[in-house]
Amino acid sequence: MSKTPFTAEYWENRYQTGQTGWDAGAITTPLRAYFDQLENKALRILIPGGGNSHEAGYLFEQGFTEVYVVDLAQTPLRNFQERYPAFPADHLIQDDFFHLTGPYDRIVEQTFFCALDPALRRAYAEKMHALLAPGGHLVGVLFDDPLFQDHPPFGGNREEYLTYFADLFEIRTLDRAYNSIPPRAGRELFINLIKR
Repeated sequence: MSKTPFTAEYWENRYQTGQTGWDAGAITTPLRAYFDQLENKALRILIPGGGNSHEAGYLFEQGFTEVYVVDLAQTPLRNFQERYPAFPADHLIQDDFFHLTGPYDRIVEQTFFCALDPALRRAYAEKMHALLAPGGHLVGVLFDDPLFQDHPPFGGNREEYLTYFADLFEIRTLDRAYNSIPPRAGRELFINLIKR
């Protein structure tokens, strides 16, 4: 377990000092391709650890009406509201993911899992399961790369991830992403996990 407490202050400082290497600056290809095949614009979608949330911006632009973003830090939520002033302010939630209640039809994973202390990974899987509606999907990308042991992003691999998810979810997809952005090519898995 890391000795650094990854508090709201920790993440706020990262945003204030521009230490946001996880931010691709736009929606990434795997998630855009997934969103583009969704037809129901009323799906209730949660983006935890959403940061600047290019994913929420894309969904909003495509007409999705029930998109929610949660982050510990205030700055990225404020940045998002400035970029999308018509986005419902009450759908931007400054809170701890583990305090949320559901249900949601889809939860989007994009660099949130790898930002959490690895000791919380099973708790993450259980909370995702609790937040999803029956038949709901956890979708997104996870790193398939060892990365770092003492600070985010924390890495992992498919075999490890299955130990957290296999009993809680039907594994629709947990495979190497074929359409990653170039800096992440060959280093991430696309997941589509359905609540059992």
